[in-house]
Amino acid sequence: MRDDDLTFIEAVQRDLHTVRWAEPAELRARARRRSRRTAVAAAVAVLALTSGAAFVASRGATAPASAPAAASPSAPVWIAAEVPAEALLQPVDLRPAIARPWNEAGLDEEIRLDQMLEVCRKDQGLVTRWEQSRYSRSVAIVRERPGGVDKREGQVLAMQDLYRVPPDRADHLFDGLPALLGPCRQWRSSGPTAWRGTTITAEVVHSWQEVDRDFAGDESVLVRHTVGQARNLDTGAPLDDRTSVTAQAVVRVGDLVSVLRYGSDGSESQLRDLARVAAERMCVAANPGC
Repeated sequence: MRDDDLTFIEAVQRDLHTVRWAEPAELRARARRRSRRTAVAAAVAVLALTSGAAFVASRGATAPASAPAAASPSAPVWIAAEVPAEALLQPVDLRPAIARPWNEAGLDEEIRLDQMLEVCRKDQGLVTRWEQSRYSRSVAIVRERPGGVDKREGQVLAMQDLYRVPPDRADHLFDGLPALLGPCRQWRSSGPTAWRGTTITAEVVHSWQEVDRDFAGDESVLVRHTVGQARNLDTGAPLDDRTSVTAQAVVRVGDLVSVLRYGSDGSESQLRDLARVAAERMCVAANPGC
C-alpha cells in the first residue's frame, strides 16, 4: 500500500542524516500492512537501513495473476503456487551466533524498490507503477541480544522479500530498471529541517544507480543508493561530512523474484554472495526449477 501521508518535508527530514530521523517510509508502509513486521522495521530504522522492497516500473496493463504464459500454443500453463518458507534465506546462511527469522506470507503484494525513489520521481512529475506479485513471503533474520532483551532491540542481519509473478511479467522486470532509475541519478531534495535548536533550509543529493548485473540466478542486479553530504542552503555550509551508501540485490530464478538487503555491517561483496545463496534456495520452489 502507498504511504499517502508522506510529505515532501518529511522525506527531507528523514534523509538529512545529521538529525534524529523518522522511520524509513517504505518500512512504515510495510508495517501498516504487516503488523508483525513492526518490530523489525523499528530495528532497521535504528540501524539506518535504506528502505526497499522491489522495483521496476510496470509496462502497460498487468496480466491477470492466473493467466497462462502466452509465448506459444504449446507453452505450459503457469500455476501460481504459494511461496514456501524453505525457499527463503535461513539463519544458517548468515551463521550468526544467536538469530531468529521473522517470516510472513503475503498475497497480491506490489514489487517495490524504495519509496524515496518514488518520491524522487513524483517530484519530477513522473508516475511510478509497480509490478504486482501473486504470492509473496518475507523474512528478517535478527541477531537477538543475550539475556532475554526485547527482540525489537536485536540487530538486523539481513532482510528478504520473495515474490512469485507470472512468467510474462517476470520477463519485463529487469528491462524497466534503466527507465526507473534514470530520472533519479542526481536528485536534490531540499526543505526546512530542525538543526541545533533552529529551523534551516537544507539540501541533500540522492543517487540511485545500477552497479552490477548477472551475478546470481537467472537474472540479477545490484542497485546502490547514495545520500550525499547535507548542506545548509542559507549559508552554503555543510552540516557534516557523512555520506550514506546502501545497496539492494534483486534476483530472479524462474517465476520467483527476490529482493535482498544486508544489515548495516554488510558490504556489497557480501550482498552478492548472499544473493547466490538465496538463488540456490529459490530453486526448490521456482517454476521452472533449476
